[in-house]
Amino acid sequence: MIPVPDLSVYAVLFIVLAVIVASAIKILREYERGVLFTLGRFTKVSGPGLIIVIPVIQQIVRTDLRTFVEDVPSQDVISRDNVSVKVNAVIYYRIVNPERAIIAVEDYHAATSQLAQTTLRSVLGKHELDEMLAERDRLNVDIQEILDKQTDPWGIKVANVEIKHVDIDESMVRAIARQAEAERQRRAKIINAEGEMQAAAKLVEAGEILSREPNSMQLRYLEALHDIAGTRASTIVFPVPVDTLKGLIQPGPVAPKSVEDGQ
Repeated sequence: MIPVPDLSVYAVLFIVLAVIVASAIKILREYERGVLFTLGRFTKVSGPGLIIVIPVIQQIVRTDLRTFVEDVPSQDVISRDNVSVKVNAVIYYRIVNPERAIIAVEDYHAATSQLAQTTLRSVLGKHELDEMLAERDRLNVDIQEILDKQTDPWGIKVANVEIKHVDIDESMVRAIARQAEAERQRRAKIINAEGEMQAAAKLVEAGEILSREPNSMQLRYLEALHDIAGTRASTIVFPVPVDTLKGLIQPGPVAPKSVEDGQ
């Protein structure tokens, strides 16, 4: 008799072969790259598309090239003028070198987040509170440049850093409000003083012009009299310059005495 092969053996072999083939075929999306290791040593960066990996001998680690958004937890910061504030931020970064991102650092997500927290505290601690509130754009750029330089050996590119909130104690908020009010009063006084200086300069200039034209001075007095006449005041005091009264006050020429009067 011809022995009949056991179908269960073929079924097991088929299943094992299917599992091996399935584990050997990797499909990477357009935004993914695979870091390939052969017997533990780095081989190459593969993808996107279909990748064949030899089971047991080769391993592949997927990386995502899209931009990651990392929320930096609120940090206690003491500014240069000794004000305690809480600051949180958000960072945007992506992988530009998958090989270094996998080999140079164990967990690039955690490493970047921790580095962002310490950098945020160190950079903001060098500035005063007014700068934190008014110059966020410049501080964002400073933090981004420092982070980008420090994460470059990991194959990470920090694209942007944004400070979200600067939380201040309630007592400090009231102090800032008083300071702002005092600053507005100071500016108002300066503007008022500058206006008075300009008005005084114009009055001096007008006086010089009127002193060169005596007739114009009399016209100004006549105009002032006309304005006063329109008021309903019962008593009006109007100063008259001495020059106008000279003709009335100065005595006329003395008549010569006759011989008869001298007798």
